[in-house]
Amino acid sequence: MDYKYIEQLLERYWEAQTTEAEEAILKTFFAQPDVPAALERYRPLFAYEEAQQSVGLGADFDERLLKFIAAPTKADEPTQQMQKTSPTLRVKARRVNGGISFRPFFQAAAAVAIVVLVGIGAQKSFNRDKEAWDYNPNNYSDTYNNPAQAYHVVESGLNMFQRTASADSTKEQSPEVEKDPIVNEE
Repeated sequence: MDYKYIEQLLERYWEAQTTEAEEAILKTFFAQPDVPAALERYRPLFAYEEAQQSVGLGADFDERLLKFIAAPTKADEPTQQMQKTSPTLRVKARRVNGGISFRPFFQAAAAVAIVVLVGIGAQKSFNRDKEAWDYNPNNYSDTYNNPAQAYHVVESGLNMFQRTASADSTKEQSPEVEKDPIVNEE
């Protein structure tokens, strides 16, 4: 027997596109005793729905609810008589305010702030002797009055850098590094 229609209904059921009549067809199909093995895994779902529809509150539910609502309060009857008629439950409720729920976050933030402040203090104490950088270009003066001499000093410095960089890259050391005298004119 071909069960393509039932499989199509199941696909539509999973996509929530079935009508009530189609769902009734599925419930009737899975209520039968001879369901194919391929579709047997869906039987508990539809059997559960059928079983849950028969579950109800009972005939005396309304009566019990009204009796519970109409039970006397403490102001109406003495305490001893009330304890005999209906048991009271004591519930301990803990009041939670914002300080308690955010306390771990505040503690973590305080710890981070302490570490940062100690680090800044240590840095400031170690760097006390050093002067601040002077970023004003008007405070600087030329070292060399002769441009040719300044060019020679810069050229020798760049040559020395080139030799050092090439020696480091080839892992060989130059036999001797030329020393250029730096002459300051006063």
